[in-house]
Amino acid sequence: MSLIPGLAHAADPAPAPGKGHGLAAPDQDLSEAIASKTFTSPAARSTKSAAPAAGASKAAGAPQTVADPTYKVGLTAKATSAHGIELSAALEAAADQSLHVSVNWGDQGAEDYYYTTGPGLEKRQHIYREVGTYLITVTLADGNGNSVTNTLSVTTVGSEFTPYTPTRLLDTRDGTGLPKAAKVDPYKSTRVKVGGFETIPAGVTAVALNVTVTNTNSGGHVTAFAEDTERPSTSNLNYEPGQTVPNLVIVPVGANGYVELYNGGWESVDLIADVTGYFTQSAASGYTAIDPARHVDTRTGLGARKGQVAGFGTISTPIVGAGSVPSGATAVALNVTVTNPKDAGHLTVFPTGKKAPTASNLNFSGGQTVANAVIVPIGADGKISIRNGSWKGTDVIVDVVGYYSPTSQAAYVPFDPFRRIDTRDPKSWKYGPLQGRWYIYMKLSTTLPGVKAYVLNTTVTNPKGVGFLGVAPDPNSKEAYDGGWASAPGSPTSSTLNFTPGKTVPNLVQASTGYNGIVDLFNESDANIDVVVDMFGVYDDF
Repeated sequence: MSLIPGLAHAADPAPAPGKGHGLAAPDQDLSEAIASKTFTSPAARSTKSAAPAAGASKAAGAPQTVADPTYKVGLTAKATSAHGIELSAALEAAADQSLHVSVNWGDQGAEDYYYTTGPGLEKRQHIYREVGTYLITVTLADGNGNSVTNTLSVTTVGSEFTPYTPTRLLDTRDGTGLPKAAKVDPYKSTRVKVGGFETIPAGVTAVALNVTVTNTNSGGHVTAFAEDTERPSTSNLNYEPGQTVPNLVIVPVGANGYVELYNGGWESVDLIADVTGYFTQSAASGYTAIDPARHVDTRTGLGARKGQVAGFGTISTPIVGAGSVPSGATAVALNVTVTNPKDAGHLTVFPTGKKAPTASNLNFSGGQTVANAVIVPIGADGKISIRNGSWKGTDVIVDVVGYYSPTSQAAYVPFDPFRRIDTRDPKSWKYGPLQGRWYIYMKLSTTLPGVKAYVLNTTVTNPKGVGFLGVAPDPNSKEAYDGGWASAPGSPTSSTLNFTPGKTVPNLVQASTGYNGIVDLFNESDANIDVVVDMFGVYDDF
């Protein structure tokens, strides 16, 4: 079912003192959601070497007179986390055969050793320092100098990020990325070439795209997914007649290098896709999530000159060294909000020192407050720039939610998207709408150690008043909630999305897990709202 979206018109309201009650989202074992590939090397591939006979020359080419050993080993491996592999070694040997087993993980000399007797299945786990492809070598040796070896090539499921200067990959209005200009028909998809585009490698696993729907004549939704895979039931953005809606998506890329954008509406629409970075299963930049922190607010002069950004004007703000973003960071994850705009327009966020691209990050109409997630490369001077593509001025708010750097360890692991919360659905949620000043706490990474952030799509629908949705880590532990002694979290200092009565608003969130692996969804209004949360993946450093 499509959610009918709308426009948000109110800036962040002042939070009420104290918080209402917290509601627990059902627990879910996220370890089952990791789409792990299995790697195998059957026992028949074992290679044998025998010790030379007594007195025989050990020179090259000397004959070997001892019979080949009869034992062998079959290997199977599967991913357990972004960097983790579980290896199963199935030994085939006589019941009284004593063997020394060595496992070389192919990771800077990392090895495991153990002794065993007879046949059996041994499991060992390893955490690689970096994502990538590795050759595991397992050797069985007896006490007579004979040995058997089998090898297995494995690839970690985690991917690291490479920022990309914002670039338009698709625009159905003018035919960019297509043979010709053409709207996307209802209940049909259009393709976006990612792998192999300019300097993006063919083996890209996922991509960060800013997707925009425009020239809409009816309500509907857009779903992004990897080509040649089953389209998920989740949505990435929602629209209504006459509306232009952007949303950041982090989406897997098909083996052929393409992403599909599906129009789940009753009439044709135009779609635009701008790339800001991509993920590969090789060393690049990992992710560090931080508690959302307000970095720029032109209404107060925080992080930039006080006063609205002029029509077609640009502001720049230091990112490196501001807050928790260190030197060496390559890109930053933001939530950018426009409020009090005097006319319709769009914002473009780009690295300082580069020309403003034709890509846009969010679109707005006069008087509208609208937010969108943004991932943007950082300029050589440690700054980012924001351009107001409107004839008239607007206020801009920037919240920092994380950054990418070569020293950050958390790698991205995509899931098959699934719906985590839908307060409209009594079969999965017994509490009904989320009341004003109440919050939902999601105990997530307590079932998957090493997770530092979640990639979520949050949607507010059926709001009865004006307000905003805040997403932030919870200061309480799982034990505190289970034991009934958790304290009420403080109100969030930044907003994820803003809403007004009757309108539906989505936004991507890269939510930090904090210290306890619990993420809160705050209804910062005095009226009820419905909340929908879809999960797309995690950043994991194990």
